[in-house]
Amino acid sequence: MIDKSEAVLETKQQRTVLWVVALAMTGLIFDGYDLVVYGTCVSTFLRDASQLGPVSPATAGALGSYALFGVLVGALLAGSVGDILGRRKVMLAAYVWFSIAMAITAMMSSVAAFGVMRFITGLGVGALLAMTGALVSEYAPKGKKNLLNAIVYSGIPVGSLLAALLAILLLEYIGWHGMFLIGALPIVTLLPLAYFKMPESVAWLASRGRMHEARAVAKQTGFDIPMPPAASGSDSELSEDKAGFAGLFKSYPIPTILLGLMSATGLMLVYSLNTWLPELMLRAGFNAKGSLSFLLVLNGGAVIGALMGSNVADRFGPKMVVAACFGIGALSIAALTFGFSLGILLAMVAIVGLGTSGTQTLIYGLVANYYRINVRGAGVAWCAGFGRIGGVGGPMLGGYLAGADFPLETIFYILASLAVLGGILTLLVPTAKGGLNFGGHLAAPCRRN
Repeated sequence: MIDKSEAVLETKQQRTVLWVVALAMTGLIFDGYDLVVYGTCVSTFLRDASQLGPVSPATAGALGSYALFGVLVGALLAGSVGDILGRRKVMLAAYVWFSIAMAITAMMSSVAAFGVMRFITGLGVGALLAMTGALVSEYAPKGKKNLLNAIVYSGIPVGSLLAALLAILLLEYIGWHGMFLIGALPIVTLLPLAYFKMPESVAWLASRGRMHEARAVAKQTGFDIPMPPAASGSDSELSEDKAGFAGLFKSYPIPTILLGLMSATGLMLVYSLNTWLPELMLRAGFNAKGSLSFLLVLNGGAVIGALMGSNVADRFGPKMVVAACFGIGALSIAALTFGFSLGILLAMVAIVGLGTSGTQTLIYGLVANYYRINVRGAGVAWCAGFGRIGGVGGPMLGGYLAGADFPLETIFYILASLAVLGGILTLLVPTAKGGLNFGGHLAAPCRRN
């Protein structure tokens, strides 16, 4: 017979996890929308100088990279402060930041001003990416950490899918200005809910020695307070108990470099395809709405593939699943050159989505569960931030290849080779030292009376 107090505690925990996952995923839906909506408008900018002025393929690639460079800076800045100030504060500030920036971007009328605002928008997007994985991992039940991270981070391809769908339905009526204004909705929808319903991480509060606050949040959420490493009295453990990037590079130097390179490779694939796939398919002979449909299918495949892959990752570990998905991405991208019929081509593009955006979703889950608690925010920030070097390069690479009139087959083979590189980097990552812990060991729970 289940004790009544235990039933109440379990109900609180379930409600907390539901709110954290729902709010975090919704934030990343807008996050994904904000970053990919530009790709739905590239063809308009290239063909209509009345929008922003003359835009060449190289300029279009650079504009696509400015937001991603902002994500790089924003994620690294958030990683510097998120393990010190907390996950919740950074996430709420990020909602406000990128919502206002998207609204201002919609009012721009020149290439220069548009580019500046894309960078500023990226700062908020990067901060949100950096903190989301850390918070979700610290509330995810054991055995479901990769699944819940995949659900939350699938918000990015869902947002991308939403951008493509709304562009098909609305772009000709509301123009690119209206498409960007949609990205400002979180400030009046998501922010009020998150302010009242998103808790700070109990584990993070305890890791910072803020036990009074940790007990209050623990009572509210139903989660136990992990025991900090000081309770063990081990000097060696205390010496490793540095927060942020200092602790990250002290304890995990080689894995952190490899995970950063792996993320950079994956994001180069993700953003080269999300920015340039509609234009490449337009050149292949499809009409505007047909070319946008490929973007829709690409991100639909990413969502389904990531959720399927996360279940396997929770059972067998995420490393080999990520490596296998990179391999699937390489094969499916290369297969786009085979001249399939439309139906088979769309199916292959869905598999490409699994091997690119879907793989990146699984990477976030791998990274969020790789590090101990007081460097986890920095670890996810590093993955999202340093990885954006690849994200910055993706649109630029696509712009160079499209501007130089490379054959479509050559472009797809180059992208497939990037997926092969990502798989190799994944296999080189060492086994993690520990799971949800403070200093490389599992922390014992501190029960409340």
